[in-house]
Amino acid sequence: RNIPLHDYSKFLGSQTAACLAGFVMRQECAHERVYVHALCYCFPRSHVPFVSIETRVQIQESVRGKDVFVIQTVSKDVNTTIMEMLIMVYACRTSCARSITGVLPYFPYSKQCKMRKRGSIVSKLIASMMCKAGLTHLITMDLHQKEIQGFFNIPVDNLRASPFLLQYIQEEIPDYRNAVIVAKSPASAKRAQSFAERLRLGIAVIHGEAQDAESDQVDGRHSPPTVKTTGAIHPSMEIPLLIPKEKPPITVVGDVGGRIAIIVDDIIDDVDSFVAAAETLKERGAYKIFVMATHGILSCDAPRFIEESAIDEVVVTNTIPHELQKLQCPKIKTVDISMILSEAIRRIHNGESMSYLFRNIGVDD
Repeated sequence: RNIPLHDYSKFLGSQTAACLAGFVMRQECAHERVYVHALCYCFPRSHVPFVSIETRVQIQESVRGKDVFVIQTVSKDVNTTIMEMLIMVYACRTSCARSITGVLPYFPYSKQCKMRKRGSIVSKLIASMMCKAGLTHLITMDLHQKEIQGFFNIPVDNLRASPFLLQYIQEEIPDYRNAVIVAKSPASAKRAQSFAERLRLGIAVIHGEAQDAESDQVDGRHSPPTVKTTGAIHPSMEIPLLIPKEKPPITVVGDVGGRIAIIVDDIIDDVDSFVAAAETLKERGAYKIFVMATHGILSCDAPRFIEESAIDEVVVTNTIPHELQKLQCPKIKTVDISMILSEAIRRIHNGESMSYLFRNIGVDD
């Protein structure tokens, strides 16, 4: 039996998530037309600083015995965003909420999911903190690495934004049949292959770019130092050293001449690599260049760099608010993904299967 959402559920969202929460609630109104006036918009007064710049959360209604959905997006101050999320979840837990589902479209610190030299796997720490605060379920989208789901000891639904981006390509790029899907590095070739196979298009891979932060040279495998020390290793043992990588000059594997180049990735933060890839594609004959990604962080001077680059359009979803960046650069376009978030919330609340939202998604997608 479908339970009306207003009977047993509450929606919480911080100030940073107010825009996305509003989109999700409008989608819920479309699902539950009979109860449109009874839906509860419950936005706590979060981020009320004390003298010591602490964050305070006050929930305005009772959540006892309710299914609570905490909607949160990442702002420029990512650490404040995390604390708001943790405090809201813990406040609901201590208020005897029946279940607490976090709706976190972009999972912060997701790039720090591997050991770097003598660093730490911060994604595991964030996951542990959320579970400890009282989260019972997590809805997120396009994790940087799917293995991050294993850091949680609660159910995690890693939704996909690719259907919305594919729809945008088909509807907003009239001659997309003359396009080629481009991976700006071999690391993103799988995502590019997935887009190309679904659109029945060709694929190109840029290889030989400057060393980035995710290279094998900085993943800790050359630690401890390679200097020979006496007493550490038995004199009769000679451990062979791994030959360091040396990338060749930039090359494009695939034909992009006279075609539309669509660069796909999961996150756009520092746009230097995208700008360099666009220049390379322009030199190889691509006459139009699109960049598409799920999460548009677009930090620092990204809008200015995009505006001055050879990129014709940057398409991102609204998992992260970027209204200010859009005002600074008209090339940035937004795709709304609130529909799939609201459908996931509805299915979880009603105890329905989530497999419908993952249809036609393979193991490698």
